[in-house]
Amino acid sequence: MTLPSHPLPTAALFVLTAVMEIVGCFLPTLWLRGRAGSWVLLPAALALAAFVALLALHPTASGRVYAAYGGVYVATAIAWLWLVDGVRPTAWDMAGSAVALTGMLIIVWGGRQGG
Repeated sequence: MTLPSHPLPTAALFVLTAVMEIVGCFLPTLWLRGRAGSWVLLPAALALAAFVALLALHPTASGRVYAAYGGVYVATAIAWLWLVDGVRPTAWDMAGSAVALTGMLIIVWGGRQGG
């Protein structure tokens, strides 16, 4: 099953995919640091399985999907830094996110042009 390649659903899918990857890595980190019990490993595994499944929903070549996803991941991770970790992003964080998202847009737009 693949989703339509319209910009808004695609962007939302990329963000959801990034959140699943971050959750899948964040929960074991809590456990390893002694801030959560081993029970967090099951939802972490489920989140990582969802991450893989969500990446597979994109209807274009996997390499292009992974490359474009990287830009969204960077921006989502910076949002996580602020919303979950409670650390306000710096101007450098924001600039890096903007550069990553610009790269993602170039990849996605170029892919739609048949490149």
